[in-house]
Amino acid sequence: MKHTLFLFDLDDTLLDFRASEQLSFARTMATLGVTADAGALFAHYQPVNLALWRRFERGEVSKEFLKVERFRHTFADHGFDADPAAASGLYLESLAESVVLVDGAVQLCETLAAIGEVGIVTNGIDHIQQRRIASSGLGAYVSFVSTSEVCGHAKPDSRFFDYAAGMARRFAKHEAIVIGDRLDADILGANRYGIDSCWFNPGRLTNDSGAVPTFEVASLHEIVPVLRTLALE
Repeated sequence: MKHTLFLFDLDDTLLDFRASEQLSFARTMATLGVTADAGALFAHYQPVNLALWRRFERGEVSKEFLKVERFRHTFADHGFDADPAAASGLYLESLAESVVLVDGAVQLCETLAAIGEVGIVTNGIDHIQQRRIASSGLGAYVSFVSTSEVCGHAKPDSRFFDYAAGMARRFAKHEAIVIGDRLDADILGANRYGIDSCWFNPGRLTNDSGAVPTFEVASLHEIVPVLRTLALE
């Protein structure tokens, strides 16, 4: 196989973050005694959270600000008298344990770890991502976890990928590949760093961005066959 270093995004690539996020949010609201419809409140929270993550990736806000502000903003919009800092703490604790795997994730990581080295490249919060990986059963196949929190830079910044490359046992650009669901972070980051990429696109979305994946799959089960085909080219 041509590739020997497999750099996986974590959320919505190996782990179903949306399912984990909704479950953790509902548990947090219940613990705080917020009696509003958790589903409707979560639907409001999601775009607030996403906008803050995009600002973080552009270097406009800190991760500490993001973690609390998303709840402060949501509570303020709905007139709830709840502590956003307490909500943030409860949510992150729940998120660390509320793990839902994407179909094929364990099998894929096991297969690729036998071929080369599997690393995680994530913009998530370090201690939470470490705990989620441990809870998921993926830890046995993951050699290292590179997080933006520890690195100080977020995908798609090339300095993040420099940091991740330094954690690998061996790094050569022509042997590395980034596998992730986000064009603007994973694929664009790989493009800028000069390494191959796989866009995990289960929703079969249209790519109208400037990011160009080496190949695209709708299922994790497709990745190993495609990688073997690439090795023959």
